[in-house]
Amino acid sequence: MRIAIGADHGGYELKRYLVESLTALGYQVEDFGTYRPEAVDYPDIAIPLARAVAAGEYERGILICGTGIGMSITANKVPGVRAALCTDGYMARKAREHNDAQILCLGGRVVGPDLALEIAQTFLAGEFQGGRHARRVGKIARLDETRSP
Repeated sequence: MRIAIGADHGGYELKRYLVESLTALGYQVEDFGTYRPEAVDYPDIAIPLARAVAAGEYERGILICGTGIGMSITANKVPGVRAALCTDGYMARKAREHNDAQILCLGGRVVGPDLALEIAQTFLAGEFQGGRHARRVGKIARLDETRSP
């Protein structure tokens, strides 16, 4: 599976850990930055990654900032994206099964590396259940028809 990953300075160390861990697990990981621990603006990372996921260049994405909130807000502004901020495996599973989320958002200052890897693996392995959830996701998707990229 091809995944995109990106972080601001608040998620830099966690991103480095996840890139290494997910690559070792066989995922094809594309790093969208940041590549240094110095402060950067999270939208500068989230927007290109979210656009690439929305365009189908990557099957999933992972965005990390200090809390995951800024990345989540930003990614969800990109038409076609459903980004989910998750703090445990249950949320990650439901984000995939019920919401067909394509981007996982994490807080580098909220979850530790082992939990973050568990959340990421759960998210990446999850499958959309469709059914009644497809109707709901369709209603969300129709909102994108009124927004421009």
